[in-house]
Order: sequence, then structure tokens, then C-alpha cells
Amino acid sequence: MRIQFLGAAGTVTGSCFLLDTDHSRIMIDCGMFQGAKGIRERNYGNFFVPPRSVQSVLLTHAHIDHSGVIPKLVKHGFKGKIYANPPTIELCEVLLPDSGYIQEMEVERKNRKNRRAGRPMLEPVYTVDDAYKSLPYFQRALYDQVIQVAPDVRVRFVDAGHILGSAMIEVWVQEGCSEIKLVFSGDIGNHDRPIVNDPSIIAEADYVIMESTYGNRLHQQCEKEIELLHGVIWETYKKGGNLIIPAFAVERTQDLLYHLNLLMEEKKMPPMQVYIDSPLATAATNIFQRHRDCYDQEASEIVGRGGDPVIHQSLKFTLSAEESKALNQVSGAIIISASGMCDAGRIRHHLKYNLWRPESTVLFIGYQAEGTLGRQILDGQKSVRIFGDEITVKADIRNIECYSSHADQAGLLKWVKNFTSPREIFLVHGEPGATETLAGLIRVEAGRKVTIPAWHEVVELIPTAADLEAGDTIRRAYMSLSAKIRHLLSGGVHPSHQEELLRRLADLENFVEEKAVKNSEA
Repeated sequence: MRIQFLGAAGTVTGSCFLLDTDHSRIMIDCGMFQGAKGIRERNYGNFFVPPRSVQSVLLTHAHIDHSGVIPKLVKHGFKGKIYANPPTIELCEVLLPDSGYIQEMEVERKNRKNRRAGRPMLEPVYTVDDAYKSLPYFQRALYDQVIQVAPDVRVRFVDAGHILGSAMIEVWVQEGCSEIKLVFSGDIGNHDRPIVNDPSIIAEADYVIMESTYGNRLHQQCEKEIELLHGVIWETYKKGGNLIIPAFAVERTQDLLYHLNLLMEEKKMPPMQVYIDSPLATAATNIFQRHRDCYDQEASEIVGRGGDPVIHQSLKFTLSAEESKALNQVSGAIIISASGMCDAGRIRHHLKYNLWRPESTVLFIGYQAEGTLGRQILDGQKSVRIFGDEITVKADIRNIECYSSHADQAGLLKWVKNFTSPREIFLVHGEPGATETLAGLIRVEAGRKVTIPAWHEVVELIPTAADLEAGDTIRRAYMSLSAKIRHLLSGGVHPSHQEELLRRLADLENFVEEKAVKNSEA
């Protein structure tokens, strides 16, 4: 058995891991790279393996850096099943077409310049139509339900506490007479977040593939986040400007709405109109309301009292482009818009019209990847380029880190220490500094073997001596040859040779298994 790190290795985004067993090829996540131009360009390359060779995809959650290349996978030949929790499927039904639209618009804008310059035309990674064509491949995977996704692989999704429908995935692989368990953490949620439950605790695993986004940082005191938000709102109100909040359409926007509702109910808000300027966030909020069974205890109690944790009657949702453009003329308002890292969407227009105004404030409430516009602003750049124009940064820039839906360094350490005796922990989903810092802490505080894989690195998961009992040694010796033949088959062998190769492979498998059984009996 081997695992290949096709994304989120050495960087936060592009989550994609390929698990090859004796009998199956399974992909965990199929995410889009985000951030600096060099990272984003990876989205345009060919898949490292033929999509048709992948039997199934296990999707941890709906964020685009975990799900965003699924339409491309289907477009290029994938015909299997995509397993995900029901809210994740519904969120993908709105997020993936929106992603396709953004790519179409971005390529159209670039091609106008390419046409004038005589350069070759670009093609989007996928289109809106490609995104819709990928949706029938999704298959419901309920929390805590064990699912046989391949003859030798069964899986279980458990609540990751990151966003609605997010999951950690337990994977059991049967190899001869032994069974090996892997755990893919996905994005580990922050404790005590609004609406969603705390992340699940898992104690047993042979191998753990774990995120490390905040591996070198601690969040602010999160019990005070609503007070921090309250302070930024009043600070902006007294200046007379707009409060611009870039927020991911899924979870972060709903967290904000949750706290704004509490402030409104307690009559602590100044007279500022709140606009949700994101059709995607509006659709996501509707999905949240349909899945109240996933709410945590506090949110469920609000529903039990006849309230709504995320919707207040005074909020205004803007849907059309005309309504969004009209916000360029308002002042003294709170405008929440996507995307959360400011690399696409309507938020760029609001930044263009407000960044240069000293009376305005831009409040960041989520992680900003290297190379994104949000990261440039948060890092203190004096000017930034938006839609080809140079915009001076004079607005106040604020950051409330505890809104993050990721566990911080302390949360990550607490989660990983629950494992009793993992053989190896692979750290992914982190910039090098964060990953290396967390790796050092896990080695010292938990005494575990930690590996930081490189992009495209292949790791053979070697069995222990105990795994090789009962004649498994012969089958293991055969494994490498079997994998090579299967790789050859998946790489495009001529049809006239495929049937013969498959027949010979089946005969060889039967022979090796018979020998292994005889050895074990002896």
C-alpha cells in the first residue's frame, strides 16, 4: 500500500491524496490550489494519474481547496463515486458551479489582454457546465456509518467540527491477513465555535495524515471574539466609514451572522445597516437552515426557543449585480462579502472602493494564504493592485484570528495526543514554518514519528513484523509487482492487451494467495 501527496504538501491548499492498495485506487479530497500565481498554475496541469483509474473519491468537506477540482477530474474521465456528508454535497452543489463561473470570467478577462497582445488563448480549468456534470457522482456518507468503498477498503466519516458537514475520515485497508488503519484529519475544527460541534476525538490509527495550518500560531482568546467584533464595529461607526469584512461564504459568514444576531438582540449595535453581498453566502445560509440536525447544543437551543441562529430580520441580502454595485455609494454600513482571501468575487470591488478611505475599516476573520490579496493587505502593503488599478491602503486593517474554523497550535497538539500508538504522522495543509514547528512539538511532546511529505512524494506504508504473520510475507513480496502491473494498466495500455494482462494478473494473484495459505498452515 502506498500514498501519494498530490496536493497540500508544502502549502495549505490543493488538498489531494492518492491511496493505492492491492485492489483499488482511492483519492481523498480533490482540491484547488489557491494563493500565489505559481501555486495557482498547478490547477491547469494534467492529473498525475489518469482520472479513469480512480475508483472513488472521499471528500472531507466542501471548501474549494478540498473539493474544487472534482469537476476537472470528472471532465477527464472519472466514473466512480464521490463520498461526502449530506451538507457537504449540498454545499458543493452551489460552490462548484460558482467556482466554474469565476474561472470562466477570469479567463475571459485574461484572454481580452492576450488577444490584444497576440498571445495564445487560455482555457478555464473547468466551466460551470463541467461543474454541474460532476454533481451526479456524489454519494451520501452519513456520520459514523461504515461504508465498504472497495473490496479491500472500508471507511467512516466522523464530524471534524470545521464547517457544516466537514469530516475526518477513518480508512481501513485489508491487506492479506492484516488490516491497516489510516486517518485523514481534513481540516480540524476550532473548539467552541458557533453552530458546529467540536471536532471528534479518534484514538486508534496506524497512520495519520494531519493538517497543520496553524501549527506555529495560537488564536486570540476566543471567548472574547464577540467583544472584539463589537469594538471594531463601534470604532468604524465613530469614523463614519464602512466596515468591509471579507468572509468565506461557508461557515465564516454564518459565524459572523450568529454573533451579529446576538449583538442585535442585546441592542448593542450602532445604527449601521448590515449587507450580505454574496449570492453564494445566501445559498449557503439556506443550506445551514436545512441541516439544523448538525447544530451544536447552543444553536439547537436557540432553534428550540423559536429563534434562528443565523438570520435576523434587519439583515439585507444582495443578490443581483446591480444591488451589489449600489453598495459602492453607501457609507456607514457593514458589508460582508466573499471571497475570504480576497482573490475573487465581489469583495474585490468593495476593497477597490474602500481601501483608500481612512474612515473605512477592513476586518479579516480568516486565514490568508501566501500570495493572496488578503495576505498582502494584512501584511501591511501600502498599495495593492485590484483589477489592474493601483489602490493605496489608507483604511484601518483589523484581524480577529479567533474566528478561524481551524484549530490553532494548542488545538492541533491536543487532537493528535489522543492517538495511542500511531506508527507515523504525516503533516500536510501548512506553510513550511507552521508545519516544521508543529512537527518538532509532536516529536518532543508526543514522542511520535513525524514526516513532512513533499509535493508528489510517494510513501510506501510498510507493515510491521506482526502484519506479516500467517503467510503474508509471500503476498507482500508480490505487492510491488502487482502495483506496477496495475499502474501500467491505468496508464493507457492498448485495449487489445488489457484483457490478457488482467487475466494473467488474476492468475498470479490466485497463485500467491494459495502459497501464502499453505505457508501459514505449515
